Amino acid sequence: MQVLRGHPHRHPPGLAPACALTIGNFDGVHRGHQAMLALLRNEARHRGLPSCVLTFEPHPRDWFAAASGHPGKAPARIATLRDKLAELERCGIDQVVLVRFDAAFASQSPQAFVDDVLVRALGARYVLVGDDFRFGAKRAGDYAMLDAAGARGGFDVARMLSYEVHGLRVSSSAVREALQAGDMGRAAQLLGRPYSISGHVVHGQKLGRTLGETRIGAADGLRTLNVRFPHGKPAAAGIFVVRVHGLDERPLDGVASLGVRPTVEDAGRVLLETYCLDWPASLGREGGYGKIVRVELLEKLRDEARYDGLEALTAAIDHDVAQARAWFARDAATAGHAAERRQTTRDRI
Repeated sequence: MQVLRGHPHRHPPGLAPACALTIGNFDGVHRGHQAMLALLRNEARHRGLPSCVLTFEPHPRDWFAAASGHPGKAPARIATLRDKLAELERCGIDQVVLVRFDAAFASQSPQAFVDDVLVRALGARYVLVGDDFRFGAKRAGDYAMLDAAGARGGFDVARMLSYEVHGLRVSSSAVREALQAGDMGRAAQLLGRPYSISGHVVHGQKLGRTLGETRIGAADGLRTLNVRFPHGKPAAAGIFVVRVHGLDERPLDGVASLGVRPTVEDAGRVLLETYCLDWPASLGREGGYGKIVRVELLEKLRDEARYDGLEALTAAIDHDVAQARAWFARDAATAGHAAERRQTTRDRI
């Protein structure tokens, strides 16, 4: 998949001269997004065009909140840019044009957006949008306006209606609500996969080594994997049962903290700090640094808390680790019973 950082009024170098296009923020790339992207790919294939996604950074609502002087009104972020692009690639998209959302982009009229962006810059021959799509200054453009512009400008326009799961509309807002409530099962239903965060493992404060020295059997320290979440307002926060991919040949079970670590840090930086329950000896003490890992958040244990000193924090971590081990034991038992039932059914058949 090609990722092109484009100026909204110029054809990005490397972009195909014509494309089948969809437009949106795609925060989370949930099941509704996935259905739209599948339809886009199908239309692109029939037309002999590459599939293309036009998306934005920062999120437009982030920009409007900051411009109004109320940055706290911006929505919580589900996914990092890395994760969004990875999911778009998994969906089979050929090209992504990433445009910086700024005052100039926000102020263009709907007709200017059609003429300058869709036609001249991107060469759109087919445009697929959601049922709530709005565009141009003050969100003045709607589907009817875009459809009429397409008829005049020589490109087809289609609209996809809402995607539902169990009678409920799938949306980024619904995913945020599930994550903020700590309902990881519901979030996974909406996303079509466990919620995860990926990134490079970076050096932290080495606090795990200090804490490890106070714990029996952990004289070598608590080996933790630190991944930065680049947005100050993640949709999920707290202590989670997790599974880590990309560090070893097999996924590693763990427990993780996603948040600002109020007991040991007051910098407002969001960090995903993961402790692997069984560290592979082959990685050594420093084996995780620099690797790109993907951490699946499977179950929320509790919210973040501020503790009176490292001793209380260590006790809380011990309790979290015990809860995580118990969760994985129950999960393995459930999976074993399910496999046994499937085998019994096959034997009867």
